[in-house]
Amino acid sequence: MPETFTTTDGATLACTDSGAGTDGRTVVLVAGYAMPATGWALQADALVAAGHRVIALDRRSHGASQDTLWGQRVARHGADLHELLVALDLHDAVLVGQSMGASTIWATVDLFGTDRIAGVLTIDQTPKLVNTDDWPHGFYGMTPENSGTFFDDGIPDTGRGARVDAGGAGMMRLVERIGGMPDFRMPNAPETTRLLRDHGQQDWRDVIERLDVPFTMVAGRDSQLWPCSHAEAAVGTNPNGHVVVIEDAGHATNLDQPDAFNEALLAFLADGPATGPANGNETRPANGNGTRPANGNGTRNTADGE
Repeated sequence: MPETFTTTDGATLACTDSGAGTDGRTVVLVAGYAMPATGWALQADALVAAGHRVIALDRRSHGASQDTLWGQRVARHGADLHELLVALDLHDAVLVGQSMGASTIWATVDLFGTDRIAGVLTIDQTPKLVNTDDWPHGFYGMTPENSGTFFDDGIPDTGRGARVDAGGAGMMRLVERIGGMPDFRMPNAPETTRLLRDHGQQDWRDVIERLDVPFTMVAGRDSQLWPCSHAEAAVGTNPNGHVVVIEDAGHATNLDQPDAFNEALLAFLADGPATGPANGNETRPANGNGTRPANGNGTRNTADGE
């Protein structure tokens, strides 16, 4: 059964807590929009087997947490994550967020700093969804002119990248592991449509630019939402940052290629939070059996995710 805690604004949130973590890190997993914490099962198994403590948070109106019509903005979700760290008295935690879970982490850092955080790994989340002249790495088709209504009917189909495949090998492994499909929320549920709209208006580039702990931005080469070039562009010249692009993977990178992603995550836990990776990039093959480093100077060309 999930554990629960109550936020300062009265929402009851659920989380799971597994693994002793005596020889490893405490890793906090934050899932993306409409995805429950159970979607991390394949990652949690790998982390626990490697000796890490794993905490997976269900954000408000996600998974086993309370449905609320209040607090549905990314900043409040970031405060919720900070309050989880405080409630569990966590220090030197590594935060891992997929999609909107990454934005939640950036909101936590923006509001509360990194005193309780040893490192950050994000999965296929552009820091700015609106495409502009200075940022062509946003959500396909989203512009300043249509940004206010872009998510009125949920998440639009871009017709780009790797299509969502409920019968894909990674998803089937997850379904077998948890005994059924994850408890997805409807993308246009009234509890969260305002959250999605707020998410679409954010710009976290300055937070990433100033991030003072080791971090890795993982991108799916064939993301259906935005070009994988967002990761390299966002890391920029921050010496704490690193980029990993996973081949044959879409937006749900950790489900599309769980072995390759788990390899990247475990490598970050072994190296990143301890020493701080130099700014650089690598491509991780889908089979997860090795890496092909880029030149490490931030000049590697990346595909646009089509």
